[in-house]
Amino acid sequence: MAKISFKPGNMLYPLPVVMVSVADQAGNTNIITVAWAGTVCTNPPMVSISVRPSRYSYHMLKETGEFVINLTTSALARAADYCGVKSGRDVDKWKEAKLTPVKSDIVKAPCIAQSPVNIECRVVQTQQPGSHDLFLAKVVAVHVDEQYMDEKGAFHLEKANPVVYSHGGYYDLGAKIGKFGYSVQRVKKT
Repeated sequence: MAKISFKPGNMLYPLPVVMVSVADQAGNTNIITVAWAGTVCTNPPMVSISVRPSRYSYHMLKETGEFVINLTTSALARAADYCGVKSGRDVDKWKEAKLTPVKSDIVKAPCIAQSPVNIECRVVQTQQPGSHDLFLAKVVAVHVDEQYMDEKGAFHLEKANPVVYSHGGYYDLGAKIGKFGYSVQRVKKT
C-alpha cells in the first residue's frame, strides 16, 4: 500500500465527543464541547482537556480549576455540536440545547443530566504548549446512568450509543469486533 507525505498535524482520530461543563466563582455556568480530551493515567485516575484561551469557558476553568466531562451519545450529538459552535458569551447553552444542569457531588460545575457518564475533575496542572492550554486533572467523582448497569454491576456504555468525532464528522460506534486480550486468547478444543 502506497503512502504519501502529508502536512504535520494532529491525525489522532477518532476522538470522544465530550461536553465539558464549567462554573466560575460567582456561580455562572457554561458548556463547551471539547475534542481534545483524554485519559492520562489509571492510578490516580486522571484526564486532560485542552481549551483555547480565547474561549468563553476558559476563564471559568482558570478561576475554579474544576470541570465535569460529560460523555455524549447519538441522542446528544446535536446538543454537543451546538455547544461547540455557539459561545456562552451570546447564548444560554443549557436552555438552547435543552440540557439539564444537575449539582455535582464535589466540584462547582454542574453535571449534564442527559449524559450517561459525568466525570467530576479538579485541575492539578495547566500547561501552555501552543494554541490550546492543557488542563491536567484528577478525577474526583464519577456518575453513571443506572439504566446501563447490569445485574453484576458492570457498566455498558455501548448501549447508550456513544459518538466519536473524526475530521469534522460525528459518528456512531460500530459493532464490537473483539475484547481486550482476544488476540492471544486460547480457543477451547471441543
